[in-house]
Amino acid sequence: MKTPSLLCAILLILLAPMANAADTPSSAIDELFRDFNHPDVPGASVMIIHHGKILLAKSYGLADLEKKTPAKYNSNYRLASVSKQFTAMSIMILADEGKLTFDDCITNFFPEFPAYGADITIRHLLNHTSGLPDYEDLIPKGTTIPVLDINVLRLVAQQDKTYFPPGSQFRYSNTGFALLALIVEKVSGMTYSAFVKNRIFGPLGMDNTLAYESVISTVTNRAYGYTGKDGQFTRTDQSLTSSVLGDGGIYSSITDLYHWNEALYTTKLLSKKTLEEAFTPGKNTLHGKNLQYGFGWFISDYRGMRNFWHSGETVGFTTRIERFPDQRFTVIVLANRNDAPIGDIPHKIADLYLPNSEFRDLPK
Repeated sequence: MKTPSLLCAILLILLAPMANAADTPSSAIDELFRDFNHPDVPGASVMIIHHGKILLAKSYGLADLEKKTPAKYNSNYRLASVSKQFTAMSIMILADEGKLTFDDCITNFFPEFPAYGADITIRHLLNHTSGLPDYEDLIPKGTTIPVLDINVLRLVAQQDKTYFPPGSQFRYSNTGFALLALIVEKVSGMTYSAFVKNRIFGPLGMDNTLAYESVISTVTNRAYGYTGKDGQFTRTDQSLTSSVLGDGGIYSSITDLYHWNEALYTTKLLSKKTLEEAFTPGKNTLHGKNLQYGFGWFISDYRGMRNFWHSGETVGFTTRIERFPDQRFTVIVLANRNDAPIGDIPHKIADLYLPNSEFRDLPK
């Protein structure tokens, strides 16, 4: 018997009552998304996955206010910093193939970089411990042309120091992930967008996911970004930094991210040993309460359960993916509005499906 396609699985969810261990009513999920559950506001899409089974796939509101296009399970949102997972995976694939190591210095790839770069490694970039200046603060006033990853390199190459000695502490860095995208290009001989398409999205069947390049790319089923004020929403889909790909330039849907989530339990893309690096806390990445960082993932715990997650926020979009690997339980939330109140939704959903702190698994 053939395995049902993901589309069929989603249709079954949409057409049939939701079944799960606790018989959680869909109305409880609707309540969590009440701010989006209106016919004339920017929307959100949510997917809940357990052991590869889609427990719920649902969308609210609009993907395009001007055309009144509803958000759907295949609407493609700008992932913002959730994109960092794919940049990290690209580097890990190259490391798995022996084309680079995590402890290579960035001056190996950018010989024009100032001397201070000799102390910064790929691992530091992945872990956000490089101390590199935030490129957003270095963009010259009056700049109107969108910044690209290569421009980020040029901006930081004009600096002569880091915020702190590389490797000594954690400071979230979009700069580091822009440089990682450039390293992918240097080592692979492909553009970043071609690499992620050929080595990640294509093999996983993420056919509508892409690194968006203005004019070059076309986003199918596109959700556009909006900013709200006094109950009114204005389209704010792109900004001066939206063309930087390595830190936040991926568009995807809950449908395609299902494939991504499931692949992370396998060796489809790289060896188990290398993949484990993504979910291993980096040295000196502890910040906040029990919050650390691996390669493209925050690492924490929730009610005693291991919790790997990442959020994304950029002009017009707010996104989040939270995985509870021991329970094989994942929540994905994508929204096309600024500052969308989705930060605590995955944990509230986990509370609905995993109600007791001692309850470690749902029936398969």
